[in-house]
Amino acid sequence: ALREFESFYNEHRPHQGITNARPLHPLPAAITDPGQIARLDIRRRERLGGILHAYEHAA
Repeated sequence: ALREFESFYNEHRPHQGITNARPLHPLPAAITDPGQIARLDIRRRERLGGILHAYEHAA
């Protein structure tokens, strides 16, 4: 359980910083079109028995 949490904390989640930007990766452009927001397909994957949740865009 501790290894899974450590992996999630250090590798998966974006680190808190200026506007939550990861180092060396700029933030993507904001989505302002309501039609585009409605078409987002975001998947949730449970980790550590449902205690942690990973969200990602479906391909």
